Amino acid sequence: MPSAATSTALPAPARRRSTAPGWLVTLLVCAGQFLVILDVSVVNVALPAMRTGLGLSELGLQWIVNAYVITFAGFMLLGGRAADLFGRKRIFVLGLALFTVASLAGGAAQQPWQLIVARSLQGVGAAVLSPATLTILTTSFPTGPARTRAIATWTAVGAGGGAVGGLVGGVLTQYLSWRWVLLINVPVGALVLVGAVLWLTESRQATARRLDIPGALLATGGLGLVAYGIVQTETAGWGSAAALLPFASGLVVIAAFLAVEARAKAPLMPLGMFRMRAVSSANAAMLLSGAAMFSMWYFLSLYVQNVLGYSPLRAGLSFIPHSLSIVIGSKLAPRLMHRVGAKTLAVCGAALSACGMFWQGAMGVDGTYLGTLLGPGILMALGAGLAATPVAAIATSGAAPGDQGLVSGLINTSRQMGGALGLSVLSTVAAARALSGDGRAALASGYGLAFHVGALVLVAAIVLMLVALPRRQEDATHG
Repeated sequence: MPSAATSTALPAPARRRSTAPGWLVTLLVCAGQFLVILDVSVVNVALPAMRTGLGLSELGLQWIVNAYVITFAGFMLLGGRAADLFGRKRIFVLGLALFTVASLAGGAAQQPWQLIVARSLQGVGAAVLSPATLTILTTSFPTGPARTRAIATWTAVGAGGGAVGGLVGGVLTQYLSWRWVLLINVPVGALVLVGAVLWLTESRQATARRLDIPGALLATGGLGLVAYGIVQTETAGWGSAAALLPFASGLVVIAAFLAVEARAKAPLMPLGMFRMRAVSSANAAMLLSGAAMFSMWYFLSLYVQNVLGYSPLRAGLSFIPHSLSIVIGSKLAPRLMHRVGAKTLAVCGAALSACGMFWQGAMGVDGTYLGTLLGPGILMALGAGLAATPVAAIATSGAAPGDQGLVSGLINTSRQMGGALGLSVLSTVAAARALSGDGRAALASGYGLAFHVGALVLVAAIVLMLVALPRRQEDATHG
């Protein structure tokens, strides 16, 4: 499940207050953030229609999701630094323009590769746009209640974008076309672009910072190659050159990324950060949690439509309790953290999700909404909402005030990268089981196995949390 807090840029002191009314600045910035978060989830319900319309293979289907997530994760930290260096308004406009044009290209795609390329460009645009949204708010409002209200609105809008994605996708797919889950971004994006050019005020950091473009390209390329190698095992097997070559190449590229980061004067991912126990353990936990939880919406969308025969609209409506549960969990997490502690809450949330995933894995061809979907869905989503906030809080607890934005960016990047790799692995697992049989029963068995494997990944995350996460803030910087 996508997170509302995807910004990676570090809030900086306000240089000057925007001349536009505060409500207008908030509206423009939050609209941009809403589009970014919405597009992580809005395509899920439209996937079966996309497959039929373009003749997508099972491999191509998961790349509709992964192409966006991988480029979003790979360029997110770079986007935050570009906003600081070149100006938040300029980068906001550039990112939104790229995102809007890519949405138009995706909606007009006639071939699978055209849609995948468009989704990749959407991800780049989102990674450039999203980090600028929060810093525009923090530089447009003075410290105090006004800024707090603006940030709260930004957070709520982000959560709403993730929550309503399934419903929006279902309505557009059923009553218009799957193409409209992408084309809807065009008029909205154009309006926000005009407003941003006319009313947002430029701001940037006084101190120039280098852009680590090689680091961003290596991180994205390495992750993409590893994911591609994993999904190739679905048809070629783990021992085939078609799977091993891209997988090994991806590991080499990732090793090159680490070498570049170790020598760069302004690295995209400062490796020294991972010497802090809180940062390293929380990022590892978030990577595993993202690998398990991100694909929940993907497999549920395929199950309810391909196995249970739901229409796109009915599928979107069926996910409303799931969406509300993850929002409720996210809202409850800060209060519960003060009572039980961040580590305890993170473990309990992950355990709740793991129970839901084990339960969901029992799905069958004759499943019902009340008996098969509602209960496990609420557990999975509520647990995900409860776990994400404390893990992020632990990661930032050992960082200096000036590094808080960077560490938050690392956590969000870990979540997205884990989700991309997890979807690749779990899709391969599901396809292998489905190919062993025929019809809807085989599909249900494959999707169920994916949930069971995802639950095991979450169990591994829980063990890691118990062993490695620091319990007290004063332990955060010690290994």
